[in-house]
Order: sequence, then C-alpha cells, then structure tokens
Amino acid sequence: MTVPVNAALTSGHPKGDAPPGATVPLWLLALLAFSGTLAMHVFVPALPIAQADLGGGMAAMQLTISLYILGLAGGQLVYGPLADRFGRRPVLMAGLSLYTAAGLAAMLAPSVNALIAARLFQALGGCAGLVLARAIVRDTSAPADTTRRLALMNLMITVGPGMAPLVGGLLADAAGWRSIFLALTLLGVANLLLTWRLLPETGRTTEGAAIGLMESYGQLLRAPAFWGYAVGGGCATTSLYGFVAAAPFIFIGELHQPMARVGGYIALLVLGVWVGSILASRLITHVSVGRLLVGANGVSVAAAFILLAVVLSDRLTVPLAISTVFTFSVGVGTAAPAALAEALSVNPRVAGSASGLYGAMQMAVGALCTALAGVGSDPALAAALVLAGSGIIAQAAFWMAGRARRAAA
Repeated sequence: MTVPVNAALTSGHPKGDAPPGATVPLWLLALLAFSGTLAMHVFVPALPIAQADLGGGMAAMQLTISLYILGLAGGQLVYGPLADRFGRRPVLMAGLSLYTAAGLAAMLAPSVNALIAARLFQALGGCAGLVLARAIVRDTSAPADTTRRLALMNLMITVGPGMAPLVGGLLADAAGWRSIFLALTLLGVANLLLTWRLLPETGRTTEGAAIGLMESYGQLLRAPAFWGYAVGGGCATTSLYGFVAAAPFIFIGELHQPMARVGGYIALLVLGVWVGSILASRLITHVSVGRLLVGANGVSVAAAFILLAVVLSDRLTVPLAISTVFTFSVGVGTAAPAALAEALSVNPRVAGSASGLYGAMQMAVGALCTALAGVGSDPALAAALVLAGSGIIAQAAFWMAGRARRAAA
C-alpha cells in the first residue's frame, strides 16, 4: 500500500516538495519505524552470551537495553522540531546514517562500555524512523484517513517486537552475538538506500523566525488536549512494557514454566497488539476516534482488573495470565493509532514536533511502568497493579483531552 503525497492538497495540510502524484509506500514507513524498536528487542536473548564474551557484569549488560530505551525517548525530542525546520527527508537520512554507523560500532565493540555507548547512539539514530514515519503519514493523509493509515502501519510494525527475540536467539546461537549487529547494520544500509530512492520530501520546511526548534514544543505543551492524548496514550499502550519485563519472572519463577516457552508467551501478547491494530483499521470508518479511544482502553482496563483479581486470589495460571494480558494487548493495539492521530491533530503545523514529543512521553511512561513492575517481591502483583493503574490514568487523560478539544472548538 502507498500513501499519496498529494493527498495533502485535499486535506488542508501543507504540501511538501514532492512532485504531483508521487507516493510514499506505507511498507517503507513501517520498516523505518520498526527498525528502531527491532534493535531494542533483538539483542535481549544474547545478553548472557555477550556478557561471557566481554566479561562485564549483568547490570552493565542490562544498560545496553535500558539506555537504548532512554535514547529512543530523548532522540525523539530532537528529530521532530528538526524535521519541521529542515524537512523530513534530510533529517531522516541523517538519523539512518547514525543508526547504521552505530550498529557497525556495536558489532566491533571491544568492551562492555564501548557496546553501551554504541547502543545509545544506535537508539538515537533509530528513533528517527519512529518519529518521521508517523509525521509523514500525517503529512500525506486526509484527517479522516490518518488513524486508519496509522493503524495499518502499526499492524506492520508490531511484527518486529514479536519476532525479534526469536530472531536474536537464532542468530546468537548460530553465529554469535555480534551477528545480530551485523544484521542491524545491513538493515540500516537497506533503509538508507530505500529512503534515498523511494521517499520524497513531504513536509514544508519552516523558517527559524516563524517556528523555532523549542517554540514548537512550547505550543504543544501549552495545549491541554495534547497533554491528555500524550499521557493517556503512553499509559494506554507502553504500560504493557511493565508486564513484558516481568514476564520471565512470572512465568518461570511463579508459574514454573521452562525458559524456552517464555519467548512464545511474549509473542502471543504481541499478537494481541496486532489484532487490535486490525480492529482499529476496520472500526475507524464506523466509530468516532474519541469513542474508539475510550472504548479500546476500557477493554484494557477491564482485562487488567481481572488479572489483578486473579493474582490477589492466588489463582493465577498460565492460561489466565495469557488470556487477560492478550485482551489488554488488543486494547493497546486498538487505542495506539487513535491516541497518536489525535495528538498529531492538535496542531498540524508542527506535526513532526508533535510526533517526537508524543513518542518521547510514551517511552518515558513505558520506562516508568517497567521500573514499577520490578518493585516488591511479587512480580505478578506488581505488573497487574501497573496495568490497572495505567489504564485508569489513561481514561482520565482521554476525558480531559476530549473536554479540552470541545472547549477549543
């Protein structure tokens, strides 16, 4: 599927520099966005092997994951306003170049510290695709189509986190942990070539005097509706990271499952996000975005409280854990594109900045939920509380955002 660049002519969005009739392949935007998150998940199974090879401690090896998440969050704050100022294409090419070079540095890393540094720069480069793929969809879509196209792109992207641990494990077993970074480097090269050949400029650059790099964020942060959709979107979606991080301890430590099955269980949860993305792309033509957002998150809240009740009653089993969190994930996949589309529509003139700020806040919420899920001696209880609490906060935030939008209208 391709997204027509000249759709901006009929949607009231500024048209970029692309020639009339040019198209942006949606699969390419999905590939660019998924590359950043793929690199986060694919290295997890290889942590013990890399630790044995480089001689670092487990805490130091875990920094290659946690700092990657922080890099994804912080980098998105930079790419959004830069893309609004200088255009989507040159900023994206710069980010992809950094992603590729950092992947090569990680492959050749002689020590744990060098690997940690390379991973941070890899995240800073990889998040360019996350920010700008969403902004390009917003650039090239009529308002009524934005949520549907974001849902379709999200549908493609969710394949990455589900398959990444399996692929990473296979590569590490067959050719060592460095082969993972060789594969990521080659992916970066492919992304650069495809972007150079297939992606035209879709945004209108703005003069520094009109919208400064930080002024665009100021406009968004002064909008209560943006706060509501960003905070609510983070709580409704990346709170799932909390359960995923606790999943090995729940399934192995509490439910006594073999380690080999944990990857499959996590893949099932990601499948729920995929199903939710399909539902979002179908339902958006029949239900308003606001109702879809609240309803989808309501499903997640109900599933989270069922999980919490099961844990508190000491009746948690593998089927109950998977079924409740799978249902939560369906709500996540359905709500994610709706929350993003609403956040980007608060101020379409700074859609790139909105995409970056939204992504950074989303990752920050995910990091907080992951940390909270590790508090205490009962990981299942902690994870259930995180999911339930995040769902309630999301509902309140969406209500506030909807009220702010109606007041502004």
